[in-house]
Amino acid sequence: MIMNFSKLDGKEVYSENFLLGYHTWRILVYPKGVTVGYLSIFLDAAVVNLPFGWSKFANFKLTLINQVNGKKTIIRETTKQFNAKETAWGFPKFISLDELCDSRSGFIVNDNCIVEVEILVSKSKQDNQTYQPVSKIDDTHDQPNKHKETFTTSLSELVDLGKIEQTFLPLLEEVCSRHPLLINSQQKRSSRFVEWAFTALGRVLHFLKTKKVKDMDNDACNHLKILWEELETFKFDLTWLEPHVQSALSMKTLTERAVKVKRLGENVDALEMKTKRLKAEMIEAEMNLAIARKELVKAKEGFQECYLEAKLGYGIP
Repeated sequence: MIMNFSKLDGKEVYSENFLLGYHTWRILVYPKGVTVGYLSIFLDAAVVNLPFGWSKFANFKLTLINQVNGKKTIIRETTKQFNAKETAWGFPKFISLDELCDSRSGFIVNDNCIVEVEILVSKSKQDNQTYQPVSKIDDTHDQPNKHKETFTTSLSELVDLGKIEQTFLPLLEEVCSRHPLLINSQQKRSSRFVEWAFTALGRVLHFLKTKKVKDMDNDACNHLKILWEELETFKFDLTWLEPHVQSALSMKTLTERAVKVKRLGENVDALEMKTKRLKAEMIEAEMNLAIARKELVKAKEGFQECYLEAKLGYGIP
């Protein structure tokens, strides 16, 4: 997660290092791009002084998470034979900065941006025919005598799908294909535990998929909190899902603010109309006043005032 994205000065940003296939890797991001106007994302072999002859072949996916609409998440895949001279590879034009920074796009939420990497790694390109996702294997190319453990690679191999609510299955299969660690984390659990775990995950996914912004009242928020707390007990890696849940929980506040903004907007519109009407009345009154003054001046011309209360008198000069 890249926090305070808008405040970055444009220099490169690195993820924490992680060990994979007996080598250290990291994600490298240029917030302002190595190509002007684009976000640039790379996989980096991280270690500066690599020994002569070192190489690793990797097939990897770099993912920019859309925190509002998962269907708009951007995934780019490539392969590279990393060596001591070429330690970074990826996409200089991953996404335009205009689209990335558009508040409506969903890629930056609360000034946070999320980038993921999934890697299949082997010593050479030929070995790539047999390797599995790195989160599931021990690299036997570097240690030939080490036992290589076999893991299931799909949800159907791990759990009896007939015991999970059918409306959850498409959602579970989609996220498991994107996040294979969901399956890996449950490999050594009992079948009943795995069934409960993926049912809990399915409930949260189904909630997020079917609820609309207008539905997020107090009851809905409390229900989602209960589902999320239950899901957290199963020890999945949920860093990819948490932003979606937090976004949904914030909808009630946002909705209330939207209603308040609408009400205040209507009030402003009414006052503006009233102000226009009063201004028009004032202009009319000023015109009437000007006319009345002119009539008064005209009426006074050649007129000599007299004191009406005085006595008229007679016969006296």
